[in-house]
Amino acid sequence: MGGRKWYKCNCMSCFRAKLKVNEGTPLQHLPKPKEADEAVDLPYIDADKDADILIVREIDPYIAENGQTHHTGKYELMTRSVEPQLVVRRSQPFKIILTLSRPYKEDVDGISFIFFVEDEQKPSLGQGTLVAVPLLKRADQRLTGWSAIVDKVDDALLTVLITPAHDSIVAKWRMEVDTKVIDDGAYRYSWDTFIYIIFNPWNKKDQAYMKSDEWRDEAVLNDVGLIWRGTYDTVRPTIWKYSQYDEKILDCVLYLISHVGKLTGNARSDPVHICRVLGAAVNNIDDEGVLMGNWSNNYSGGTAPTKWMGSADILQAYYKRKKPVKFAQCWVFAGVLTTACRAIGLPSRVVTNYSSAHDTHSSLTVDYFMDSDGCGMRDLNSDSIWTFHVWNEVWMRRPDLSSRTEEYDGWQVVDATPQEPSEKMYRCGPASVEACKQGEVLRPYDTSFLFAEVNADKVYWRYDGKTQPLKLLGKDIQGIGKLICTKAAGKFEREDITDDYKHIEKSKEERVTMLKALKQAESIFSRYYINEDFSDIHFRLHLQNSIQIGDPFTVILEMKNRTRDKDYNVNVTLRVESISYIGKVKDLVKKDEFKVMVKMDSIHEVKLEVKYEEYSKKLTEQGAFVMSCMATVEDTKFDYFTQSDFKVTKPNIKITLPDQVIQGKETIADVELDNPLPVPLKKAEFLIDAPGRRQLKIKIKGAVLDKQKAVAQFKFTPPEIGKQTIAAKFTSKELFDVDGFVNFVVSQKVEENGA
Repeated sequence: MGGRKWYKCNCMSCFRAKLKVNEGTPLQHLPKPKEADEAVDLPYIDADKDADILIVREIDPYIAENGQTHHTGKYELMTRSVEPQLVVRRSQPFKIILTLSRPYKEDVDGISFIFFVEDEQKPSLGQGTLVAVPLLKRADQRLTGWSAIVDKVDDALLTVLITPAHDSIVAKWRMEVDTKVIDDGAYRYSWDTFIYIIFNPWNKKDQAYMKSDEWRDEAVLNDVGLIWRGTYDTVRPTIWKYSQYDEKILDCVLYLISHVGKLTGNARSDPVHICRVLGAAVNNIDDEGVLMGNWSNNYSGGTAPTKWMGSADILQAYYKRKKPVKFAQCWVFAGVLTTACRAIGLPSRVVTNYSSAHDTHSSLTVDYFMDSDGCGMRDLNSDSIWTFHVWNEVWMRRPDLSSRTEEYDGWQVVDATPQEPSEKMYRCGPASVEACKQGEVLRPYDTSFLFAEVNADKVYWRYDGKTQPLKLLGKDIQGIGKLICTKAAGKFEREDITDDYKHIEKSKEERVTMLKALKQAESIFSRYYINEDFSDIHFRLHLQNSIQIGDPFTVILEMKNRTRDKDYNVNVTLRVESISYIGKVKDLVKKDEFKVMVKMDSIHEVKLEVKYEEYSKKLTEQGAFVMSCMATVEDTKFDYFTQSDFKVTKPNIKITLPDQVIQGKETIADVELDNPLPVPLKKAEFLIDAPGRRQLKIKIKGAVLDKQKAVAQFKFTPPEIGKQTIAAKFTSKELFDVDGFVNFVVSQKVEENGA
């Protein structure tokens, strides 16, 4: 093969690593060597005849070793067989091998590496989007930025260790190599391989540094997890495949940061700024972001939120069309944001808050207005309590919050579900979890909103008309943030992290923190605390038993008269309503009224029994209900109101695999579900997400009779060894939002003798 033909620039100032320029001034471009038929007015140089010319012929990205040392070997960009790209972490050296036209001579040759962010229109030194790095023999400890060090010289092979700065911009970079000979011209080699630089939680200098090995593996490297839904006393895990290594995912996230979030320059190196723009970019309210929210139960023209099993299909579809994907609810927003953060190296986990407050008027209370019958006043009730709400935590240092080291570092809440605008965009955070616990509600960003979500007091008012004063029916200081949890590190189990957000309920610290926060609130409601105490009768509203869908259930109000010398007449209204998980009432299921006498020193119960036939047509997707009680003690005119949400449980999908699953070998799996309903299931189907194949839909022939099983079988061929997960969903006309998963290990294929 003939040698490549190069052209040179005789201007010595073109060797760009030596330039002294003002901030913001772009570096001068050098002529790129071209083939003879492409050259225009350049002096021709034949590298094979002129041994003094140092020319880069090719560069080996050293994919395998860099992938292992940087924990990036699973990215599709790195594993692809054609034109793999480099994914590396900042503040850590990565290795490349330059093939030169002759051996490198330290005393004669000069080499500099020029890096620039690929999607910046005008890269500049001042904004950190353009970096010039001279090749040195050894590291200079006085330098804190980028470096390029000679690692090894082997004839015409030159091994170089390049270390991006600890505050490098997280982006897709290009690299050019300038070479020169003393008293001669300079040459440029433009490398076709992109370098993706991401955060480095393994390095202490990085703002995203995380000390815990266990949590770093979970929150950065794990590509599958659990998201909890349901209610605080009936928690329900849902499998979610984050798939942060998959094709186009990293490119899509960088697009969200730069094009949707419009973050530029040095701001792209700061996890605080990046998380804030990603929180807005994952929803579509302000900026045509990734996901369109929908809480209407009408999902025509899109996918129901309960049918998603992971982030890859969502992000890949968005990146291809640059249009919002339909549809999402809170756990879908959170799952996608987790993928986005982990893809760029930020430790992130999904968190569920049960009985989560949505405080619309910044009072740090949730105010419910009821009529005399105990029915909510829809026109007045702008606050709401979600059965559960899901958001993200992202780990980072917060030097912007305190000059005292580490005070508010650690987990920060970022919420992509569009609830309330923050600085004119629908997003929330990052808000320090520690600041929330300490009642520092004025700390940026949106800590006041977060504090109310987990620690607000629930206040009930009776509204008797515009001319009548509001009557305080009661307050519940333990009704919000009943359980806050996440997936445990390294285990498919739930971890209770409620204590991270709030002091123990009823403790002195909890009330002091609440009052501290209330004093900083702007709303008049936060200071309006009056109450009429009446303790002769103790009320308790509860369910008789836990409920599986298809079964009847009973709501019980227990009234205990604590006095020994007085009977009380009590009027009671019990009601059960179906609700969406965000606390919006859908339908009245059943209501009944009672007039009872609660005798002295006794307990009296009233019951509201509800059959499946009464609630089946009014079920919401996630099977949530609210039971409420309005009681009036006639003798004292004392009014009591309380409510509590609950959920019917649904069956789990069972997935059965053979004893051994082998890499590259077709595997047959069985899937089944018991029909718990007293009616047949029609139009039933399974959705399967298994390794090595696209999502599979299996339709069940005929109806699944009551108390019978829906059964199916599918095949898959796992491409990789190690821990893997199969996720499944089940839907039918009568039963929906049912899921299941199985974790298993794929063994390496054993080659037969002679193979």
